Parts: sequence; C-alpha cells; structure tokens
Amino acid sequence: MTGHIRTSHLRGPSEHSVRDQIVEAATGHFGRYGYEKTTVSDLARSIGFSKAYIYKFFDSKQAIGEVICANRLATVMGIIDAMVLDAATASEKLRGLFRGLVEAGGDLFFHDRKLYDIAAVAARDRWPSVREHEEHLRKVITQIILEGREAGEFERKTPLDEVVCAIYLVMRPYINPELLQYSLGMVEEASMCLAALILRSLASQDL
Repeated sequence: MTGHIRTSHLRGPSEHSVRDQIVEAATGHFGRYGYEKTTVSDLARSIGFSKAYIYKFFDSKQAIGEVICANRLATVMGIIDAMVLDAATASEKLRGLFRGLVEAGGDLFFHDRKLYDIAAVAARDRWPSVREHEEHLRKVITQIILEGREAGEFERKTPLDEVVCAIYLVMRPYINPELLQYSLGMVEEASMCLAALILRSLASQDL
C-alpha cells in the first residue's frame, strides 16, 4: 500500500485489530491537535500503549498518516471512478472526472476537517499514497483520451503525453488540497468552465 508500512509486522487477526485501533486513535488525535504537532509518544499515551508497541506495527508517525491518507484517497478515487464509469461518452467522462474531483475533494478534505492537516502534509512532502493517487488520475485521463480518439470525439494530432500532461496540470488545483482551499468559492463554476474549454480544444475537426 505504501513504502512505509511493513506487512511483515502484521502476523494475525489480533494484530490487525490493534493496527486498526492505532489508526482510529491517530485520526482523532491528529484531528484535534494537528498532524505535525502530534508525536508517536502522544499517540501512545492517548491509546494506552507504549511507544515501542506502536513501533511494532508502524515504522513512523508518517506510516500511520499514510494509512489514513491512502484510505481517504481510495474513497476519493472510488467516487471519481464511478462517475467516469457511468458516463456514456469520453466527453462526459472528462466532465465527470472534473466533477468528481471537486465533490470528493471538497467533502473529504474540507468538510472532514480532521483530514486536512494530514492531506496538506502528504501533498507537500509527496507521500507514496499521493504519488499513487496522481498516477491513477493520469491513467484515467489517458484512458478517456484514448476512448475519445477511438470514437472520433477527440483530435489525434497532438501527442498523447502532451494532452494528458496539460489536462492533469489544469486539474491540479482540484487535486492538491493546499491549492483547492483557495478556490473553494468558485470551484464548481471554474471546473465546469475548464472542462468545457478542454473539450473544445480536444474536439475532432471531423465532427
């Protein structure tokens, strides 16, 4: 799941339960005091475990944060994937991708305030879960463009990698929680306008 979590530490159902207990307690503690201000010692005291016992399951505080972040990003990606899957055409899939990013990102990173601090640190420090999330988004964009070209919706002259990179960069303010917070007042309208602009630039001249 991430580069920091050693699956060899998880030896049985009881240890899985303890691991989940640590993650649950950490989520609440980070939400109350902030990720960067919380130490593993703080978590150990709040749960009633020793610091050494927590290190049996997680290599570091970041490893705990990684699990929380990866779980939430998986939820975000599930919402986005569902919106893309339900769309009938590549153009609608691209609109769904924008809409999903805005809705899922806003709900999870800002309505659930306990996640914001972790999400901001993860984005800033390029945690593995963030890199995997971004790579998945690039793959979704690539698949949408290929489908659109195959169906004759999108032009085929521009190199695929350039198209994918450009679309990803346009979407980045809605992917990165630190950037998204500055756009919340106009995020829905902006995402719709940007999606429309991208689709016009992608449109096949044969249509």
